[in-house]
Amino acid sequence: MATALNPIGIAPPFGDYNHGIKTARLGHLVVTSGQLGLAPDGTCAVEVRQQAEQCFANIDAILTEAGCGRGDIVRLSAFVTDRAFFADYMAVRDEWLAGCAVKPASTLIIVSGFTREEFKVEVEATAVMQG
Repeated sequence: MATALNPIGIAPPFGDYNHGIKTARLGHLVVTSGQLGLAPDGTCAVEVRQQAEQCFANIDAILTEAGCGRGDIVRLSAFVTDRAFFADYMAVRDEWLAGCAVKPASTLIIVSGFTREEFKVEVEATAVMQG
């Protein structure tokens, strides 16, 4: 089980995340590589929202393979290629985490690009599985 860390002495989070996460005794650490908006057939949607949805679908598949789920995530790191993509990415992330009792720590970075020009967003996750 994770505990949110949002100290009174610093500004509160300005989104649906926590400044830090404290886990119970460490079990299994699950770390994903950065996931791009690539569908299983190798296609990539044009719109940021659909790319973000695919990133999170890929993360779901990895977590399922590991035997855990969204509620086990303690950290998300995301990268977008334009500040204008911030709102679409955040909307998808917030929908994806809606059922999680404790939101993970989260970082969003604007980058100049990825390995292929059509990629606009990349997301990586760190989860802690108890047991």
